[in-house]
Amino acid sequence: MPFKMHPLIPEAQDLLRQGRMSRRDFIRVATLLGATAAGASAMAACGPAATPAPAAPTAAAAAAATAVPQPTAAPKPSILRGGILTARGRVDRADHPARFSLVSQSHPWRHVFDYLTYTDPKGITTPYLLDKWQASDDLKTWTLMLKQGIKFNNGQELTADDVVFNFGQWLNPDVGSSLLGQMSYLEPTGVEKVDNYTVRLNLKDPTIFLPEHLFHYASLILPATFGGDITREPIGTGAFTMAEYVPGERCRLVRREDYWRMGEDGSPLPYLDEIVYVQLGDDPAAWLTALKSGQVDMIVEPPVTVWEGVKDDPAYTVLSTPTGATRVLRVRVDQDPWKDNRVRQALKHCHNREKILALALRDQGVIGDDSHVAPAQPEYNNIGPYPFDTEKSKALLTEAGVTMPVKVELNVASDWPESMAYAQALKEDAAKGGFEITLKPMPATQYWEGWTEFNMGITWWSHRPLAPMLLSQAYVGDADGKPVPWNESYWVDEEFSALVKEAESALDLAKRKEIVGKLQTIQKERGSICTPFFMNVWQVHTKNVHGVEPSPEEFSILH
Repeated sequence: MPFKMHPLIPEAQDLLRQGRMSRRDFIRVATLLGATAAGASAMAACGPAATPAPAAPTAAAAAAATAVPQPTAAPKPSILRGGILTARGRVDRADHPARFSLVSQSHPWRHVFDYLTYTDPKGITTPYLLDKWQASDDLKTWTLMLKQGIKFNNGQELTADDVVFNFGQWLNPDVGSSLLGQMSYLEPTGVEKVDNYTVRLNLKDPTIFLPEHLFHYASLILPATFGGDITREPIGTGAFTMAEYVPGERCRLVRREDYWRMGEDGSPLPYLDEIVYVQLGDDPAAWLTALKSGQVDMIVEPPVTVWEGVKDDPAYTVLSTPTGATRVLRVRVDQDPWKDNRVRQALKHCHNREKILALALRDQGVIGDDSHVAPAQPEYNNIGPYPFDTEKSKALLTEAGVTMPVKVELNVASDWPESMAYAQALKEDAAKGGFEITLKPMPATQYWEGWTEFNMGITWWSHRPLAPMLLSQAYVGDADGKPVPWNESYWVDEEFSALVKEAESALDLAKRKEIVGKLQTIQKERGSICTPFFMNVWQVHTKNVHGVEPSPEEFSILH
């Protein structure tokens, strides 16, 4: 299919020229609309008046738009190859990747399976297993074209049948994928096989974010023969095969000799011979000891205590990235005492946010405003949080007619130090505001078994490049008005849901930012969550590890 420039790209160029869109956001939009990364960069440089209609992408242009830059001139000097990289990381129980509820669950498996697209640390989305895509003028029809000749590690070729199968899994309520809420614009009947390498998606509602959703950590591409358990059927198109997987302990990944992608020096990936993940229990002090003693080369998703232990040590690479990652205190609005919004507002006034940020993150982050939109996201508006005011909290509880102290139980993962510090600070301050909070600490594995059922809990939410991606995943209802699978607070607000859909189709960043500002205000004033902070995340590894980019999502990509 010849490349057709989407009519919204020239509109985005006009916005860029008017100063209403940054260069980065233009490239993000243009690539989402089907332009290659190289083509988008060229259009950003020359402006709308001088931009000719692009020709059909060549093989070289397609290669330039894949996740890892491909050589365009002379090959770079050969990169060191071989070796075993050992990382401290979680090795969680896993069956169906569509049900992953933690980024950490995906870390080992993203080396066995690939994604259709790739979103880089700067938020630019480009093809991966896909060769390219095209969106209709109204953003309601998306045509996905696969690269040809890619093989699963059992020798089977990747085809459109596999892609159709995966969409069917993501959109099946019985599977329980988080993508069901994120892709509320699409129904299973809207997924159509065109030919062996082409799939057409016919959406109910327009969206510009579909390519980014295809890199959501739960959207690993499985073969159509998948039987339901990746530990029994680790059949993927990725650079490694799973040689050993012991939940709670370790896993070992071994390089494929026939992987389809090339590295920066033009030689076949992966560079490593093996990757080993070891869990090392739940005590960050033990992880730090393992790093300093040479037992591991890297700590994946290090907490602030690990950052403190190595930040000034020249033996380690320590990279910090501001993100939209946070620890969300959420309440079930379908259960007492949280049905009354005044009680929810009272709890928000019990947050001494400066104190919580200092205790939980050593000030390594920014203060939140009880909406799930972060300063690290381009749509963020500074609406400000409620002030810490325990007298106001008691007045709201009195107005609501509840008996004080309001006795509640707060479920929290004991092996997330920042969550525990947050919970303990809130317990102390909320006692002055009319609440009696009993903490119920538990291992993270136990927390995730019941995270959507707790009356009150603190949940780990990772970064998303754009705010509407998460808002549609966690705070809206399905077609019947019921909470989507990851709507853990059961809060469904019709005005909020309608605005989320509007934000998802807004091209103009200024317009989208305006809509998201309304969403922030609604969530702050009548929503179901408290976001005391948004946190920095870190990349921590020894100096013998090279070429690992810090990821706001904390994705572990080790080739």
